[in-house]
Amino acid sequence: MATQRILDFIARENLSTPCLVLDLEAVADNYRTLAAAMPGTAIHYAVKANPDPAVLSRLRSLGCRFDVASVQEAEMTLAAGAPPEWISYGNTIKKERDIAKAFALGVRLYAVDSVEEAAKVARAAPGASVYCRILTDGEGADWPLSRKFGCDVDMAVETLTEADRLGLVADGVSFHVGSQQTDLGAWDRALADAKRIFDLCAERGVFLGLVNLGGGFPARYLKDVPAAAAYGEAISAALRRHFGDNVPRTIAEPGRGLVGAAGAVASEVVLVSRKSAGDAVRWVYLDVGKFGGLAETMEEAIRYPIVTRRDGDPKGPCIVAGPTCDSADVLYEKVPYDLPETLRPGDVVLFDSAGAYTTTYSAVAFNGFPPLAAYVI
Repeated sequence: MATQRILDFIARENLSTPCLVLDLEAVADNYRTLAAAMPGTAIHYAVKANPDPAVLSRLRSLGCRFDVASVQEAEMTLAAGAPPEWISYGNTIKKERDIAKAFALGVRLYAVDSVEEAAKVARAAPGASVYCRILTDGEGADWPLSRKFGCDVDMAVETLTEADRLGLVADGVSFHVGSQQTDLGAWDRALADAKRIFDLCAERGVFLGLVNLGGGFPARYLKDVPAAAAYGEAISAALRRHFGDNVPRTIAEPGRGLVGAAGAVASEVVLVSRKSAGDAVRWVYLDVGKFGGLAETMEEAIRYPIVTRRDGDPKGPCIVAGPTCDSADVLYEKVPYDLPETLRPGDVVLFDSAGAYTTTYSAVAFNGFPPLAAYVI
């Protein structure tokens, strides 16, 4: 739920909506909790989740490292005071000139998932370290992240072998079990594949030492999720199961798990209406929608808790939609939300646990609406 600091800030500041309010203390608490649950694992914050400079600076001050998806994100983390050796360039799809720019900035660790990408890194960042991303099934995740990224076990072996031949440091294996992953066993399945790659590469004289555990650590939305300690215990057990006494060094890339529950998006009700006189389901139109930062409502994958000051009143089913002239700008229709019958235009509603992937998904000026404003407190 939104922290009391967020609620007090919204009540006190009379903010124009829509806007995100993010509590830095909650971000710091989330980092400390996850780091304590995974001792020995270097935490690399996924900058794409929320790249606000205040977030980056606070996490850097706590010793957090960073996973970046672009040169621009690398520059942001450096501006926040992070040394370049704390940066992992985790995007497997990179322009060769961007690899060269990152290398010039001091970045030395890169993701690949093909021989072709490894060749680009070898040309643009000679002697750098690479890890190969592998496919996962994504089972148990609300937002699967495989298919577009990663390769199978055999191709990973070929890619790492070729990276070694090209003079790169073939460092290890990475995977992503899917965002908002609630199946504690997901990492076990991926680590089984990682161990196979370690063994097959060793047979070729290429000795790996890194497993990038990726992200997937969840925020709490409508349903309870396992505690950070449960993830730490499950991953540690899986590492020992597959690697025995030779557990490799590990890094992890949480994004949502650090900033998701630390923020809330405040929005104003624009219209409440029905499509016919006898329609039992109301339409609630808000001043924020898919194009204003709530893109993760696509296919209703992420179902944010919606909080109003009228929540004590009788409720009924509603279709929730955004303000733009685009029929795709409907947030929740397949499974309507129960919202107060007394909800009226001008009422403020909160999308809770909306600190991740909201400002970064917000359109620049679709229909003329400005990007989602953000306040970090």
